[in-house]
Amino acid sequence: MQTNKNYFAHESAIIDEGCQIGNGVKIWHFSHIMPNCVIGDGCNIGQNVVISPEVVLGKNVKIQNNVSIYTGVTCDDDVFLGPSMVFTNVINPRSAVNRRGEYSKTHVGKGASIGANATIVCGHDIGEFAFIGAGAVITKTVPAFALMVGNPARQMGWMSEYGHRLNFDNKGLATCPESNAQYQLNNQKVTKL
Repeated sequence: MQTNKNYFAHESAIIDEGCQIGNGVKIWHFSHIMPNCVIGDGCNIGQNVVISPEVVLGKNVKIQNNVSIYTGVTCDDDVFLGPSMVFTNVINPRSAVNRRGEYSKTHVGKGASIGANATIVCGHDIGEFAFIGAGAVITKTVPAFALMVGNPARQMGWMSEYGHRLNFDNKGLATCPESNAQYQLNNQKVTKL
């Protein structure tokens, strides 16, 4: 196993030239970190993960096994990417047509969670603390704190920073049952009070 003073990489992992890897990062079996990636402190990259060139990950991003993160994706701090979820980066791929210059960008906001086997179609940002259910297919931009499920995904409600469903009263107020933090719903936008 390879180790250095800043991060751990299993001996079967491949890390290409030009990557910036933060302190305390763990990169597990058979993962490939491609050129010029930026990986923030404390990230955990599971088995068989591919991180394509120039992907940027914030601090404490948790990537489960068999995830593909393609060029054009950025993730803020504390993002969770569930097993076998995938990002796309070309809206109309064809094997015989080179579209490397047409990558669409996708940004995942702080604290968002994306469930197992979900697909994020490129060009659609995920708001902070959004919660994407297992197997969901995201085909539009997702607001902060939104709960999205299905194929194509549709919004089923709102989630707290701690990952609990928010039940708003007739004044548009809700309380997280774990943290006791309060949230306001106004014009289909949630803010933490």
